Amino acid sequence: MSGRARLALFAWAATVMASCALLPLVDPATWILQAAILLAIQSGVGAAARRVPLARPLTVAAQALVTLLLLTLVFAGRQAVAGFLPGPQALQHFSDLLRQGSDDIARYAIPAPLESDGIRLMLLGGVMVIGLLVDTLAVTYRSAAPAGLPLLALYSVAAGLSDGGMSWLWFLVAAAGYLMLLLAEGRERLSQWGRVFGGTPHVPGAPDGPLAPVRTGRRIGAVALGIALVVPLLPLPAIQGGLLADARAGVGSGSGGGGTISAVNPLVSLRDSLNQDEDRTAMVLRTDSDDISGLYLRIVSLDDFDGTTWKPAKRHITEVPEEFPSPAGLGADVRRAQITTRVSAADWYAQDWLPMPYPPSGVTVGGKWRYEPVGMTLVGDHGQTTRGETYEVRSLDVRPTARQLASAPQAPEPIRQEYTRVPGSVPSVVARTARRITRNATSDYDKAVALQDYFALTGGFQYDTQVEVGSGPDAIARFLKDKQGFCVHFSFAMAAMARTLGIPARVAVGFAPGTVQSDGSVAVGVKDAHAWPELYFEGVGWTRFEPTPTRGTTPSYTQPDSPGNNIPEAPQATRSAGTAPSAAPSASTSCSVQAKKLDECAGALPLNPTQGSGGSTPWWAITTWTLLGLAALSVLLLPMLWRVRRRALRLASAQHAAGAPAASGPGRKGGAEGLEVTAEPARLAAQQAAAGHVLAVWRELIDTAWDYGIPPDDALTPRKAAARIVRLGELEGPAAASVHRVAGAVEQVLYAPRPRAEAGLADDVRRMRAALRAKADRRTRLRALVAPRSAVRALWDLSARWTALRSRWSLRWTHLLHRPSGQRTG
Repeated sequence: MSGRARLALFAWAATVMASCALLPLVDPATWILQAAILLAIQSGVGAAARRVPLARPLTVAAQALVTLLLLTLVFAGRQAVAGFLPGPQALQHFSDLLRQGSDDIARYAIPAPLESDGIRLMLLGGVMVIGLLVDTLAVTYRSAAPAGLPLLALYSVAAGLSDGGMSWLWFLVAAAGYLMLLLAEGRERLSQWGRVFGGTPHVPGAPDGPLAPVRTGRRIGAVALGIALVVPLLPLPAIQGGLLADARAGVGSGSGGGGTISAVNPLVSLRDSLNQDEDRTAMVLRTDSDDISGLYLRIVSLDDFDGTTWKPAKRHITEVPEEFPSPAGLGADVRRAQITTRVSAADWYAQDWLPMPYPPSGVTVGGKWRYEPVGMTLVGDHGQTTRGETYEVRSLDVRPTARQLASAPQAPEPIRQEYTRVPGSVPSVVARTARRITRNATSDYDKAVALQDYFALTGGFQYDTQVEVGSGPDAIARFLKDKQGFCVHFSFAMAAMARTLGIPARVAVGFAPGTVQSDGSVAVGVKDAHAWPELYFEGVGWTRFEPTPTRGTTPSYTQPDSPGNNIPEAPQATRSAGTAPSAAPSASTSCSVQAKKLDECAGALPLNPTQGSGGSTPWWAITTWTLLGLAALSVLLLPMLWRVRRRALRLASAQHAAGAPAASGPGRKGGAEGLEVTAEPARLAAQQAAAGHVLAVWRELIDTAWDYGIPPDDALTPRKAAARIVRLGELEGPAAASVHRVAGAVEQVLYAPRPRAEAGLADDVRRMRAALRAKADRRTRLRALVAPRSAVRALWDLSARWTALRSRWSLRWTHLLHRPSGQRTG
């Protein structure tokens, strides 16, 4: 097997090994076998193209074309021309599959099912794109080190989707594949120099061992990998956990008592749920509470506000305790009642978070669930959802009075810092409007009630589920102007405005109280999906408010005590809030592919219906554009990389020129004349090799001067060319002497009857380059580095190879057409 074929094999293996990091994301993991086969075909096409040989860009184009044909054959055979040629229908099918894949990613927890063709296309397509980049960099262009970037991107995508819960095993596998690729390239490159690096002559009969630099490279690689694995595990103050620390995420990965939450935002399909033509029962409750008007089923709190979206913060999670601790901020003098609620979720309702009345004090539930202490929520582990679950929740019915809320002291500083943070991107009109509405308020409680009444009663807002959910820093301002929206918009707006007033606020997501049935149970339908703000008051804790008109119930502690108030009636919704839930399932309408993304379905506030959604870009699009950006950057840096490599090879030749045997003098002494004649071809070969090395160094000197603005003049002799470079480059002293010394060495190997070997030619070129760089301005230095003029020789070399290839094939066809009949071709 040739050196380049061996390198292609290692590039294939490195890609497959790095792809193993994606195995925990999808179940079952059989797709890796299909990916390995497709990658092998892709790599084989590259090997065949390089053996022809095709030009490097043509080799990459051939591999890209085969990749497209393979994906078409696997995923769009029915829509393709002849089963594998991509046409308009096949491309449209690819687009549909990508939308389906992004939709499924938003719906499924880790591990996602492999039955989804969209997810499978993303996996196989992404791996093949990475494989093409690795093969192109490491094999076609012989630069294995940059090939680590796409491999790192592949591992980073897997680690990002698992939210840091990647097993250390996959890091080891990916790192080992990359090290194998580096060592294979080093061995293949060093083998081209013959026995230059050999420490001792080869002993006949002794096994061939690796070259000394290769052995050293293996040791360095092993030590580096060991350091990378061990150092993050050390108890250093600046390192949190370490590379191999198992994050044990609450959703999709890990187990045990620690970790972080990484579940899908539950607002993903809230708007579509509210807009379904037929209500659909998601849960059936039985409770011992005598008043269900305040029985909100809370799923999770959205407490991270970045000015564009509200989302759950990443929190530490633990095992589910038998008894939950008392909720934060709840004082002993606040009236409360213990209630028990039994919840039965429908077989079709699959939610990552467990809906519970707030604040819960205990829960009895089967399956794999984890507890997040700050929000007092339960989140499914390893794909655990509410589908078909029956569980019992013990919770507190907290009943504060308006006086207790109005007299609440200031919240603790940690809570204020975290829950009153408002990004600078929020328009100033939000805070200005909040101050105007609450200008007569004397306490945080009065301000909260004023905000609630402004949205629900006095502000002229209308409830409309047809308003698009969007994101962007101007979304709140548009909502305050248009005054139309549904629960997401009202709760998000009130929470943001409360924060501008210094009141700790967050948004809760879940279900409003359902409908009491004839048997005493409570049916909670999809149209009961709801979002509401929670504001913090010291002594009471997180307290629910209801700013959405015609939805939910207004808390009793926010209603005026005196009769005969002049508050106007609530405005009517422009669309019905829904009918009584039906136990029969209806056709489910899910969030659209675009709106399914977290930042759109749970955006900060509504966009104008006449404008686009303005949501964030999905992760797979970010990954694709990142890879395309890296590819474009690599293309832009190709001249610099080519020039650096060419310089290194040429200057390395100077060492061989200095170490070559003298090309003059008689043959070997002490032997017969036949021995001298036998030694003469070896001497001539050494002389030619030394001449080639010296000329390579001379070409490097010419190209270095060209990079710094001194174009070459092939009509001049080496001596005159050197004088020209010294004059135009204004070189003096040692630099000028170095140029003339290299020119003298060239004249020696070209014209002297008995040329002598020269040492230190590489240092002469480096000395001249340093002098030219010192005299050049910043722009010239930058161009010489990033866009060297002499890099045009790469195009000349490509053209020469293409011409030679055409000539070779022309001669071959001429021989076949004109050979005598019966003559066999060898």
